[in-house]
Amino acid sequence: MAELIDGKKISQEIKDELKEKVAELKEQGISICLAVIQVGNNPASTVYVGNKKKACAYIGIESLAYELPEETTEEELLNLVRELNEKKEVNGILVQLPLPKHIDEDKVIKTISPEKDVDGFHPQSVGALSIGQKGFVSCTPAGIIELLKRSGIEIAGRECVVVGRSNIVGKPMALLLLRENGTVTVCHSRTKDLKEVTRRADILIVAIGKAKFVDADYIKDGAVVIDVGMDRDENGKLCGDVDFESAEKKAAAITPVPGGVGPMTIAMLMHNCVESALMSQE
Repeated sequence: MAELIDGKKISQEIKDELKEKVAELKEQGISICLAVIQVGNNPASTVYVGNKKKACAYIGIESLAYELPEETTEEELLNLVRELNEKKEVNGILVQLPLPKHIDEDKVIKTISPEKDVDGFHPQSVGALSIGQKGFVSCTPAGIIELLKRSGIEIAGRECVVVGRSNIVGKPMALLLLRENGTVTVCHSRTKDLKEVTRRADILIVAIGKAKFVDADYIKDGAVVIDVGMDRDENGKLCGDVDFESAEKKAAAITPVPGGVGPMTIAMLMHNCVESALMSQE
């Protein structure tokens, strides 16, 4: 049976470390503030925003919440972002995605100052990651690297396969694994013989948004399996992109859903907020 990689436990460790750091910074007169903007009332977004506020409160970071109506215009949102860019006391700006259809997400992301882009989505942040320079890293992939490291899983020299090529998870994940000296293959909907490729993986990371798509047939004996999916099964129960019951019989270690990657995303967002405050001091 596979060892369970406990994202709740590891994210709690990170939050406790950050809580200490924030307390030290407060003693030096440095406070940290995250501005969170939500447009409309998408139920999943409301849950995420609530979790982010809770994490801020726990760590000692101030959070400013902007809950805007669905009919907010693109220009109104862009003006708010520009206003927050100018506010010295705001260290991080987070616009909760997805946005309503009439607002161009790309334009909004590009308007956030790269120094306050704690989500790591700005083209400048992505470019810095791709050439190995300092910058914010997208929180989910950064959280997965922490999960692996803190679970004592070696990345260097291992075959790493990422299933999914999104800008938020797949692509930055591949770059981070490369940075840790993994040998990386990225698979997607056009990949031929997907099972053959995934069965080579020592570390398999699945982020395709299809409930229970990857079962034991896709997994090499003794592989580490990281499930980034957040789906609902036929009974409406929360599940991942990996069929956990079948996969755990073959894997050496595996993340559950929920309680695996999800909590790490928020822990790394908090980490980026603290980094942003330290960078503004420099």
